Amino acid sequence: MATAVQVDSRFDQIKIAPIVRASAILAIVQSLCVVVVSIITRSLSGTIEHALTGIVVYIGAMITIFWPGTRIRPRQIDGISAAAGIGLGATWFFVPIDALILQPLGMYTNRWHEVGGGSIWWYIPVWWMAGTFITWQGSWILAHQANRTGQASVPQAIVLVTVVSAIVGALAAAVHFPLAGWNVPTFAVALMPGLVVANAISALGSRRG
Repeated sequence: MATAVQVDSRFDQIKIAPIVRASAILAIVQSLCVVVVSIITRSLSGTIEHALTGIVVYIGAMITIFWPGTRIRPRQIDGISAAAGIGLGATWFFVPIDALILQPLGMYTNRWHEVGGGSIWWYIPVWWMAGTFITWQGSWILAHQANRTGQASVPQAIVLVTVVSAIVGALAAAVHFPLAGWNVPTFAVALMPGLVVANAISALGSRRG
């Protein structure tokens, strides 16, 4: 008896070994971004520091959001979950890298200690949640694209998320949302709601599997 749903082997690659391998690779990329940002903040100041930091954070965020989806090629919920699992796995791999290498080398400036009341460990559970969430949303966007047109487009997804997040950040700064301003942290935080809105936009017209 033929099944009612046709499975396309090109999509939803959910084998465990590639997921674990992709998680480790993503954690290494994220760690390199931390190192680059640390070098920038220690070597430069003013506008050039903020500009370069923003570029590195943006590149790291886009890789985290969409690269797992390119490994899994999600179209159904299993594939979306697997891609989000890469995001979560990367945060787990990042913890020992951070504890054994980045922190002993002093990669974090005192501002991290000030935010955490003398400790930088506050951000670990936050990163577990954020790293998984943004990858999850990015995978949804790629799945919507694939279900709508037959193929996902990472460049189009990046443009959509960038534009929507920029609008959200600009609105937050314009209406004087608490702690919002025309700076890198505001637009980095705006990525969260921006991804949700971009996901909703990408879902318009997509076919449900």
